[in-house]
Amino acid sequence: MRVVLGADHRGYKLKDLLLTHLSDRGHDVIDAGTNSPESVDYPDLAVKIAKAITGGRADRGILVCGSGVGACVAANKINGIRAAITHDTYSAHQGVQHDDMNVICLGSHVIGHDLAIEISDAFLGAEFIPEERYVRRLEKVRALEKPHEGAKT
Repeated sequence: MRVVLGADHRGYKLKDLLLTHLSDRGHDVIDAGTNSPESVDYPDLAVKIAKAITGGRADRGILVCGSGVGACVAANKINGIRAAITHDTYSAHQGVQHDDMNVICLGSHVIGHDLAIEISDAFLGAEFIPEERYVRRLEKVRALEKPHEGAKT
């Protein structure tokens, strides 16, 4: 699978660990940065990951920040991205199977390295189940990305 990985300064060590692990497992991995403790803004990494996915260079993405929260908020603002904080393996695979999730957000200060590896493997090993109810719900989620008349801004 083609996977894009990105992290802010709080998550780059975990991102690097995952990059090595996923490459060793045979995935085609794109490193979107960052690679140092120098402060960077997680929305910039969310954009890099989203562009790789929506541009067809990656199938899924993994975004790491300190808690996973900021990264998830930023990623979900981008059309075509369905991201969730996943700090357990069930959510990692179920989010793909039922919701066609294409980005997971991890908190480097929340979970350990071993669990992050297990979560990433569960995420990348899952496939969307195209049952009618899941497809119907996914279409409703996609519709939310379109401008709505009367929406307040």
